[in-house]
Amino acid sequence: MEAARDANSIDWRSGMRAAITLAVPAGLLSSGVSPLSALGIFWMAGGAAWAVVLYMRSHLPARITMGAGARIGLVTGLIAGWLAFGVSGAGLFTTRVILHQGAQIDSSWRDFVEKNQEMSQQLLTKMGASSDEIQASMTPQRNLMLSPEGHAGFQTAGLAWSCLLLVLFAVAGGAFGARTIGKSRPKG
Repeated sequence: MEAARDANSIDWRSGMRAAITLAVPAGLLSSGVSPLSALGIFWMAGGAAWAVVLYMRSHLPARITMGAGARIGLVTGLIAGWLAFGVSGAGLFTTRVILHQGAQIDSSWRDFVEKNQEMSQQLLTKMGASSDEIQASMTPQRNLMLSPEGHAGFQTAGLAWSCLLLVLFAVAGGAFGARTIGKSRPKG
Protein backbone atom coordinates (compact mmCIF):
# COMPACT_ATOMS: atom_id res chain seq x y z
CA MET A 1 0.00 0.00 0.00
CA GLU A 2 1.32 3.45 -0.98
CA ALA A 3 2.02 6.11 1.61
CA ALA A 4 -0.22 9.16 1.45
CA ARG A 5 1.19 11.72 -0.95
CA ASP A 6 1.54 15.36 0.12
CA ALA A 7 -1.09 17.41 -1.78
CA ASN A 8 1.42 20.25 -2.27
CA SER A 9 4.14 18.07 -3.80
CA ILE A 10 4.32 17.20 -7.48
CA ASP A 11 5.65 14.07 -9.13
CA TRP A 12 7.42 15.97 -11.90
CA ARG A 13 7.81 12.95 -14.14
CA SER A 14 4.06 12.71 -14.70
CA GLY A 15 3.63 16.47 -14.19
CA MET A 16 5.97 17.22 -17.09
CA ARG A 17 4.25 14.60 -19.24
CA ALA A 18 0.88 16.27 -18.65
CA ALA A 19 2.34 19.77 -19.15
CA ILE A 20 4.08 18.93 -22.42
CA THR A 21 1.05 17.05 -23.74
CA LEU A 22 -1.06 20.20 -23.48
CA ALA A 23 1.62 22.89 -23.86
CA VAL A 24 2.37 21.95 -27.46
CA PRO A 25 -1.17 22.40 -28.83
CA ALA A 26 -1.76 25.48 -26.63
CA GLY A 27 1.49 27.05 -27.84
CA LEU A 28 0.75 26.34 -31.48
CA LEU A 29 -2.81 27.68 -31.21
CA SER A 30 -1.53 30.80 -29.41
CA SER A 31 1.23 31.57 -31.92
CA GLY A 32 1.00 34.39 -34.41
CA VAL A 33 0.66 32.00 -37.34
CA SER A 34 -2.54 30.47 -35.99
CA PRO A 35 -5.81 32.02 -37.13
CA LEU A 36 -7.07 31.30 -33.60
CA SER A 37 -4.24 33.16 -31.82
CA ALA A 38 -6.62 35.87 -30.57
CA LEU A 39 -7.98 33.26 -28.17
CA GLY A 40 -4.49 32.48 -26.84
CA ILE A 41 -5.22 33.34 -23.23
CA PHE A 42 -8.11 30.88 -23.25
CA TRP A 43 -5.96 28.16 -24.88
CA MET A 44 -3.32 28.67 -22.21
CA ALA A 45 -5.65 28.78 -19.21
CA GLY A 46 -7.63 25.81 -20.48
CA GLY A 47 -4.51 23.84 -21.41
CA ALA A 48 -2.97 24.38 -17.98
CA ALA A 49 -6.21 23.44 -16.20
CA TRP A 50 -6.46 20.33 -18.33
CA ALA A 51 -2.81 19.47 -17.58
CA VAL A 52 -3.68 19.57 -13.88
CA VAL A 53 -6.64 17.26 -14.53
CA LEU A 54 -4.41 14.81 -16.43
CA TYR A 55 -1.85 14.93 -13.64
CA MET A 56 -4.49 14.32 -10.98
CA ARG A 57 -5.94 11.35 -12.87
CA SER A 58 -2.57 9.65 -12.72
CA HIS A 59 -2.27 10.18 -8.96
CA LEU A 60 -4.99 8.70 -6.83
CA PRO A 61 -6.26 9.85 -4.47
CA ALA A 62 -6.57 13.04 -6.52
CA ARG A 63 -5.49 15.62 -3.98
CA ILE A 64 -3.64 18.72 -5.07
CA THR A 65 -3.36 22.26 -3.74
CA MET A 66 -3.85 25.43 -5.76
CA GLY A 67 -0.12 26.12 -5.39
CA ALA A 68 0.80 22.79 -6.93
CA GLY A 69 -1.73 23.40 -9.70
CA ALA A 70 -0.22 26.83 -10.31
CA ARG A 71 3.25 25.27 -10.59
CA ILE A 72 2.02 22.76 -13.17
CA GLY A 73 0.35 25.69 -14.95
CA LEU A 74 3.60 27.65 -14.84
CA VAL A 75 5.55 24.85 -16.48
CA THR A 76 2.80 24.40 -19.07
CA GLY A 77 2.78 28.13 -19.73
CA LEU A 78 6.55 28.44 -20.03
CA ILE A 79 6.76 25.60 -22.54
CA ALA A 80 3.76 26.82 -24.53
CA GLY A 81 4.82 30.48 -24.32
CA TRP A 82 8.28 29.83 -25.68
CA LEU A 83 6.82 27.60 -28.38
CA ALA A 84 4.37 30.37 -29.36
CA PHE A 85 7.23 32.91 -29.34
CA GLY A 86 9.42 30.72 -31.54
CA VAL A 87 6.67 29.81 -34.00
CA SER A 88 5.54 33.45 -34.25
CA GLY A 89 9.12 34.60 -34.86
CA ALA A 90 9.66 31.89 -37.45
CA GLY A 91 6.40 32.92 -39.13
CA LEU A 92 7.53 36.55 -39.32
CA PHE A 93 10.92 35.50 -40.68
CA THR A 94 9.30 33.26 -43.28
CA THR A 95 6.89 35.99 -44.34
CA ARG A 96 9.64 38.61 -44.67
CA VAL A 97 12.54 36.59 -46.08
CA ILE A 98 11.17 33.52 -47.83
CA LEU A 99 7.83 34.88 -49.08
CA HIS A 100 9.35 38.34 -49.82
CA GLN A 101 6.50 40.24 -48.15
CA GLY A 102 8.74 42.61 -46.22
CA ALA A 103 7.28 45.67 -47.96
CA GLN A 104 3.79 44.74 -46.72
CA ILE A 105 5.05 44.22 -43.18
CA ASP A 106 6.89 47.54 -43.25
CA SER A 107 3.87 49.35 -44.71
CA SER A 108 1.59 47.98 -41.97
CA TRP A 109 4.14 48.98 -39.34
CA ARG A 110 4.46 52.49 -40.80
CA ASP A 111 0.66 52.89 -40.74
CA PHE A 112 0.59 51.73 -37.11
CA VAL A 113 3.34 54.20 -36.14
CA GLU A 114 1.59 57.08 -37.91
CA LYS A 115 -1.73 56.35 -36.18
CA ASN A 116 0.07 56.05 -32.85
CA GLN A 117 1.80 59.39 -33.43
CA GLU A 118 -1.50 61.08 -34.36
CA MET A 119 -3.21 59.81 -31.23
CA SER A 120 -0.25 60.90 -29.06
CA GLN A 121 -0.23 64.32 -30.69
CA GLN A 122 -3.96 64.77 -30.03
CA LEU A 123 -3.50 63.75 -26.41
CA LEU A 124 -0.57 66.12 -25.90
CA THR A 125 -2.51 68.96 -27.54
CA LYS A 126 -5.41 68.39 -25.15
CA MET A 127 -2.94 68.51 -22.26
CA GLY A 128 -1.81 71.97 -23.40
CA ALA A 129 1.55 71.23 -25.02
CA SER A 130 2.69 73.51 -27.83
CA SER A 131 3.22 72.14 -31.32
CA ASP A 132 6.99 72.77 -31.05
CA GLU A 133 7.17 70.76 -27.82
CA ILE A 134 5.12 67.99 -29.38
CA GLN A 135 7.35 67.74 -32.45
CA ALA A 136 10.51 67.86 -30.33
CA SER A 137 9.31 64.99 -28.16
CA MET A 138 7.74 62.84 -30.87
CA THR A 139 10.30 63.02 -33.69
CA PRO A 140 12.98 60.90 -31.95
CA GLN A 141 10.39 58.31 -30.97
CA ARG A 142 9.00 58.19 -34.52
CA ASN A 143 12.50 57.84 -35.99
CA LEU A 144 13.32 55.00 -33.58
CA MET A 145 10.08 53.16 -34.30
CA LEU A 146 10.57 53.43 -38.07
CA SER A 147 14.21 52.30 -38.01
CA PRO A 148 14.86 48.62 -38.79
CA GLU A 149 16.29 48.09 -35.31
CA GLY A 150 13.34 49.82 -33.66
CA HIS A 151 10.83 47.85 -35.71
CA ALA A 152 12.52 44.56 -34.79
CA GLY A 153 12.81 45.61 -31.14
CA PHE A 154 9.16 46.59 -30.85
CA GLN A 155 8.04 43.37 -32.55
CA THR A 156 10.23 41.29 -30.23
CA ALA A 157 9.02 43.19 -27.16
CA GLY A 158 5.43 42.67 -28.30
CA LEU A 159 5.98 38.93 -28.68
CA ALA A 160 7.68 38.76 -25.27
CA TRP A 161 4.79 40.69 -23.65
CA SER A 162 2.29 38.33 -25.25
CA CYS A 163 4.21 35.33 -23.95
CA LEU A 164 4.30 36.79 -20.44
CA LEU A 165 0.53 37.21 -20.51
CA LEU A 166 0.14 33.65 -21.78
CA VAL A 167 2.28 32.33 -18.93
CA LEU A 168 0.29 34.31 -16.35
CA PHE A 169 -2.98 32.94 -17.70
CA ALA A 170 -1.53 29.42 -17.63
CA VAL A 171 -0.58 29.83 -13.96
CA ALA A 172 -4.11 31.02 -13.22
CA GLY A 173 -5.55 28.14 -15.24
CA GLY A 174 -3.47 25.61 -13.34
CA ALA A 175 -4.54 27.04 -9.99
CA PHE A 176 -8.16 27.16 -11.15
CA GLY A 177 -7.97 23.54 -12.32
CA ALA A 178 -6.63 22.44 -8.95
CA ARG A 179 -9.21 24.48 -7.07
CA THR A 180 -12.27 23.40 -9.00
CA ILE A 181 -11.39 19.83 -9.83
CA GLY A 182 -9.00 18.74 -7.15
CA LYS A 183 -9.57 18.38 -3.47
CA SER A 184 -7.53 20.80 -1.40
CA ARG A 185 -5.25 19.62 1.37
CA PRO A 186 -7.15 18.49 4.43
CA LYS A 187 -7.08 20.92 7.35
CA GLY A 188 -5.60 19.93 10.61
